[in-house]
Amino acid sequence: MAEIGIPLLEKVYYENCPGCRQDQINEKRRGIPFKEFFYIWIVILCTALPISSLFPFLYFMIRDFHIAKSEQDIGFYAGYVGSAFMIGRALTSILGGIIADRCGRKPVIIIGTVSVVVFNTLFGLSTSFWMAISMRFLLGCFNGLLGPIKCIQAYASEVCRKEYQALALSIVSTAGGIGLIIGPALGGFLAQPAEKYPNIFSKKSLFGRFPYFLPCLCISLFALVVSIACYWIPIFSLWAISDRKYGGLSFSSENVGEVLAISGFCLLIFQLFLYSVVEKILGPIMLSRIAAILSIPLLSIYPFIAMLSGFSLTLLINCASVLKNVLSVTVITGMFLLQNNAVPQHQRGAANGISITAMSIFKTMGPAGGGALFAWAQKRQNASFLPGDQIVFFLLIVVEFIGVILTFKPFLTTPNT
Repeated sequence: MAEIGIPLLEKVYYENCPGCRQDQINEKRRGIPFKEFFYIWIVILCTALPISSLFPFLYFMIRDFHIAKSEQDIGFYAGYVGSAFMIGRALTSILGGIIADRCGRKPVIIIGTVSVVVFNTLFGLSTSFWMAISMRFLLGCFNGLLGPIKCIQAYASEVCRKEYQALALSIVSTAGGIGLIIGPALGGFLAQPAEKYPNIFSKKSLFGRFPYFLPCLCISLFALVVSIACYWIPIFSLWAISDRKYGGLSFSSENVGEVLAISGFCLLIFQLFLYSVVEKILGPIMLSRIAAILSIPLLSIYPFIAMLSGFSLTLLINCASVLKNVLSVTVITGMFLLQNNAVPQHQRGAANGISITAMSIFKTMGPAGGGALFAWAQKRQNASFLPGDQIVFFLLIVVEFIGVILTFKPFLTTPNT
């Protein structure tokens, strides 16, 4: 008979095993690992910024390339620029996950942050549509928000005790939310500086000749700092910018940046102070399900927001944007928690790579299909059934409804069922 007080099964640790060393550290350390969480924060922020920063100026960038035959076709080409990133990420996500499992999270993370320095800078210097697509494709191959997030996500769940995992993964989503604040703000306020700030930037200067280089340069410099530190560790924008005669809001790049920055700040507050509390009460599945259900009526009001103007438009579009981002990240964070607990530690990188590949495939189709759909919708303003942008939001509601169904059995099961 086993002696009282001695565990029947004792966990075995292997020599020269980084995971075993981390587990031993977690057993001894009872508090929150602030240092490790800080590394998570800056890496995710670094990889989030280039994803969100281009949306305020992408419409104008495509316009300046003179590839679209008409104003209504700009969204079509903008969708392909967004898809290029996802195509690259889909092609390399599984490989990145396998490498992260075999060689460690750190090399993959460093490669990802360095790729931001190189390809995001070159994207800002793009002089043609095809150069822009190529740079976004290469950035997606080597990096991307969710590629490194999945490695960091696995890292986040491994550097802390189980009671802090929800907080750790919430920090992952929160850092992405910070990117929603800073990224669009940089893109909105720093793009086309020679036009916005002629007293500072000359039209003959580098930033005058490359009007979208300044925000990309700022992000790349930050990514360079993060890369060194790591050695120790759409559719909204197109709709908002399009003309009111096509059902849009006629927003400028600054307006879009302001809306996304405000929603990102509110998202940060939610993730830091509310998500963990609500998740403990409802659980990740129920919380994700509720968020997905609430997204359906929210999406249905977007086409009618364009009928407003002045303060009422500003107030409602900001409230809707805040709520949409909170609901979206709630679903994403819940899925993060479920996925990390679905496989053992040594398989998390590969599992996350498979997940990212599937997500990237759909997100590849999303911007391209969405851009084409947006361009088509603007040409059917007088249609009898769901005219103009109403058809776009209707299809988004259909996709959201399918997502709600997938949160129920037999589609979604937990490791314990």
